[in-house]
Amino acid sequence: MKSLKGKRVVFLVEDGYEDLECWYPKIRLEEEGVETVVVSRETGTHESKHGYPIVATHTPSDIELESIDGVVIPGGTGSPDKLRRSDEVTDLVRKVHEDGGLVAIICHAGWVPISAGILSGKRVTGYQAIKDDLINAGAQYEDKPIVRDENLISSRHPGDLPDFAKGIVEALSSR
Repeated sequence: MKSLKGKRVVFLVEDGYEDLECWYPKIRLEEEGVETVVVSRETGTHESKHGYPIVATHTPSDIELESIDGVVIPGGTGSPDKLRRSDEVTDLVRKVHEDGGLVAIICHAGWVPISAGILSGKRVTGYQAIKDDLINAGAQYEDKPIVRDENLISSRHPGDLPDFAKGIVEALSSR
């Protein structure tokens, strides 16, 4: 596997993000030399579902598409629900996807690409509670630990994190 040094990945968070679904892939990517950038609708500290804070240093409008290789969107019900209401967030996700950049979602994070309008015809997975939302958005739902459809990677829940992180590393290695 080639080095990921020089790669840059955005983590989209909001209050109520799922701790492990953010920190596990973030740390794993940093171990591979990836620069991770925390982005939210507003800069500053955001609390996780279980009270673990993370600092967003950028908003979506601060991000230059050509400077990033992808986005990772952790789940938790609160964070994706807030993120999907932002045109700046959904525009960023749509543009990254259209440019062939990685879009990695886990658990309830599928709500964001649904609102970005990028799931029609795509194979995805997600938390069982949003299965109908994914299908109604035109996606083909698969109940698997990880589903990769071109530049889109999805997983169901924290129990899938080893596969999710490995899939992200492999996808970035092949770019």
